[in-house]
Amino acid sequence: MSSCAIVVAAGSSRRMGFDKLAAPLAGVPVLRRSVEKFIAASSVSSVVVVAPQDRFDELLGGDFSKPVTRVDGGANRQDSVQNGLAAVPEGTTLVAIHDGARPLVTPEAIDRCLAAAAEHGAAALARPVTETLKRADADGLARESVDRELLWFMETPQCFQLPLIQRAYAEVNLCQLTVTDEVSAMEAIGIPTLLVDARAPNLKITHPSDLALAAALLNA
Repeated sequence: MSSCAIVVAAGSSRRMGFDKLAAPLAGVPVLRRSVEKFIAASSVSSVVVVAPQDRFDELLGGDFSKPVTRVDGGANRQDSVQNGLAAVPEGTTLVAIHDGARPLVTPEAIDRCLAAAAEHGAAALARPVTETLKRADADGLARESVDRELLWFMETPQCFQLPLIQRAYAEVNLCQLTVTDEVSAMEAIGIPTLLVDARAPNLKITHPSDLALAAALLNA
């Protein structure tokens, strides 16, 4: 099977106050680290980066050992993903859709997730909820506990057989739904996604402090 990674990197980093994808992580820009993980994954044949031209040129200039192409982003994340899906090479059977701001994903985890998608149709990296959960009222006062059994934090990549995710987004468009990840798009067509334990830290760079944490995890 031919697998293509779609790395979504079209956001504006408003919460960071600066371009988090260009931020150096142990001397390498966050976006480049993310892309390099897919280049290193044995199951990935090619990469499509959804990003502005200047960001692509600045952070991903130079040669890679696998084909890396670029497309523009859309008005929101789901539009950007669909632009990426439209650009996958002919003959692609599996896609791995990944947030460019998750630079710690491992090639081994990518391979496991794509293998699961090949077998089950849809698979996504995630991690079980281990913390105590509370439901609060409007004043921020804890009122009750929430059972954490069977709850997971969703991560990326989220991997799919290409016809399934194309069908899911067609339904999202038809019903004018807003989704924040591809697992939600699959839910729109009634197809469950197998959750694959990430096993290793796979945090998303969202706040400036996340850069320091990611650097510490890399050093460890």
